[in-house]
Amino acid sequence: MPLLHALILGFVQGLTEFLPISSSGHLAIVPWLFNWDDFGGNSSLENSFDVALHLGTLLGAIIYLRSDIARYSKAAFQWFASRGPLTGDAHTAVFIGVTAIPTGIVGLIVLSFTKDLGDRIWLVATCLILFGLVLWQVDKKKTTKDVDQLTLRHAIFLGSMQGLAFQPGVSRSGVTISAFRLLGISRIEAAKLTFLMSLPVIAGAGLVKIFEVEIPSEWIPPFLIGMGAAAISGWLSIHWLIQLVSKTNFKSIATYRVAVGIFVLLLLLFGFR
Repeated sequence: MPLLHALILGFVQGLTEFLPISSSGHLAIVPWLFNWDDFGGNSSLENSFDVALHLGTLLGAIIYLRSDIARYSKAAFQWFASRGPLTGDAHTAVFIGVTAIPTGIVGLIVLSFTKDLGDRIWLVATCLILFGLVLWQVDKKKTTKDVDQLTLRHAIFLGSMQGLAFQPGVSRSGVTISAFRLLGISRIEAAKLTFLMSLPVIAGAGLVKIFEVEIPSEWIPPFLIGMGAAAISGWLSIHWLIQLVSKTNFKSIATYRVAVGIFVLLLLLFGFR
């Protein structure tokens, strides 16, 4: 793999993991669009590189969100020790942890239904459009709830929605933010909670696959460059999205998703790719 390809894919992964535009969808579209065949059909090596990029993104997110992680972790441990009322930061911490369970279950179902669809670029493009329109519509909803008002039922719903993102093109952050907005949570709180919800999922998926990772010595440089680029751009994407939602809505992001999806479908329709 050329180091430039590793650098580009790393930045694409990091930028699109937390922006609600689908990292897995863009990682499928970019090599397809430029006709890159870096892995030569070696799916094991490709999966290993994908794991490396996700772990790089996870590192960038942990660095950015370290104060929130420490805050909620401390609250959760204190609650487990005291068994007092589940309120405030402890409520949020347990809520985030619970969402990971339905995410894993729904994710396995999604993967089982889509693994035999062959070339799925058309499906990636369709999901970009469909869930972009969903984000556009639900973002019009007014803020009606605080985080403390979210219940176990809400956690199951949000975790299930997050699980849909195992299909490239859906976007983990996109579908989860949409679900939060549908429930009446503010844009900023929706974004922050979405980032925190994604951490155990990214970490869990990485840990499950990391024991299967085998990196040939000549692939170590592109792996390291890809991971570094993903960590930096992952940090930046969280920062940019929080800045964006503090000033405006998700209309521009939804428009981008729909435009990219239509562009890819047109390329397929007219046989350009």
